[in-house]
Amino acid sequence: MPFRKDFLWGGATAANQCEGGFDKGGRGLANVDVAPHGKDRLAVITGKMKMFDFDKEHFYPSKDAIEMYSHYKEDIKLFAEMGFKVYRMSIAWSRIFPKGDEDKPNEEGLKFYEDVFKECLKYNIKPLVTITHFDCPMHLIKEYGGWKNRKLIKFYENLCNAIFNRYKGLVEYWLTFNEINMILHAPFMGAGLYFEEGENEEEIKYQASHHELVASAIATKIAHEVDKNNKVGCMLAAGVYYPYSSKPEDVLAAQQKNDEMYFFVDIQSRGKYPAYALKKFERENLNIKMENEDLELLKKYTVDFISFSYYSTRCAAADMSKYAKGNEKDNVMKDIKNPELKQTDWGWTVDPLGLRITLNDIYDRYQKPMFIVENGLGAYDKVDDKGYVEDDYRIDYLREHIKNMKDAVEIDGVDLLGYTTWGPIDLVSAGTGEMTKRYGFIYVDRDDFGNGTLKRSRKKSFYWYKKVIESNGENLE
Repeated sequence: MPFRKDFLWGGATAANQCEGGFDKGGRGLANVDVAPHGKDRLAVITGKMKMFDFDKEHFYPSKDAIEMYSHYKEDIKLFAEMGFKVYRMSIAWSRIFPKGDEDKPNEEGLKFYEDVFKECLKYNIKPLVTITHFDCPMHLIKEYGGWKNRKLIKFYENLCNAIFNRYKGLVEYWLTFNEINMILHAPFMGAGLYFEEGENEEEIKYQASHHELVASAIATKIAHEVDKNNKVGCMLAAGVYYPYSSKPEDVLAAQQKNDEMYFFVDIQSRGKYPAYALKKFERENLNIKMENEDLELLKKYTVDFISFSYYSTRCAAADMSKYAKGNEKDNVMKDIKNPELKQTDWGWTVDPLGLRITLNDIYDRYQKPMFIVENGLGAYDKVDDKGYVEDDYRIDYLREHIKNMKDAVEIDGVDLLGYTTWGPIDLVSAGTGEMTKRYGFIYVDRDDFGNGTLKRSRKKSFYWYKKVIESNGENLE
């Protein structure tokens, strides 16, 4: 079977990487705003360095990003020109609840997203909305400690009630938390976690994870109650781990790394904590507080579909330290490089077949419809004086990944709802804070330090992806 006739082709962005307007429309400060460009970014997003506000020594790229807040009509029109069936975007929590703990939402923020969704629907583009794409109001971090505090479940529930009711009939597809497993690797960015000296970081991360998982189940409950047409998905940063060698010890190490990745989806899709996780808590003496009703919620309100990002695969070995040298380019997730694969300019392995393997791995595990909501190549682009980029390398990357996605559907029988590339327009990199790490089909004239006209222009890949969508994935040349 080829791709379904209603296959959802499109692209994906995040509010904090494209929207800007950090001080417009009543929006409050968020954790993603204070992640700086440069050498301190990694320490901040991993919760090792305290940065709860702006300072004069750093540049903060998400404050303005590519200013989609004021350019969204122009950008959505370009997406429509490519033929998008779906646009995955996210809501900035602090635009709806500026502090996060208010009783009533900010009307100006609600109206902004209503206008964006209506603009999408004008072109028959379905919005696929991520409720939280790493956004957490800074007030909730300063006052409550971010997602380590159980009170955030209620604040998130308030957010869900506000948006599900306001956008009924405008949005059908929802994701609860973006790359929920990144809480283990970038805890400040993923959950607003900052660690004081002497704290049990592992316990805090898994406690915060539990709160997010319960909140995700509550979101699913509310979404289905508000509108029976709502479909709610989970979202993880995927890409299977291969054993570095055929040694049984390395095979086991890879299996354990994959379990760590799938831990969240095991709960969101199957409705209960897996045995390996409970044994880990017991073995490492992690005291994760759970209320009785939590487990009932997790069991009763599982997700409708599973979405994920895919950029590369990784390798694991029993002794990871042996192979650590040479991996300095890695941003957040440390791994062992696969000697059989090429790497991008930022040191990520390029593995199109790995996408097919990952699709099968997830589908075999859960047997639920799937959605690839991020896949793309971050690369240096050379732009001419007309704003044109001849990005054949990006076309080649995407072509090979789509071929393997097709094989997973046509040969292996994976149930796939759609595919949204990351990101269809140049935006700020989550890992590095750079603009020069470009992903888009649309070039944006802006550099790493906020200089540029913000002018949008079509790259060669823009016209290529338009043909891919027109042919429902049959024309990849």
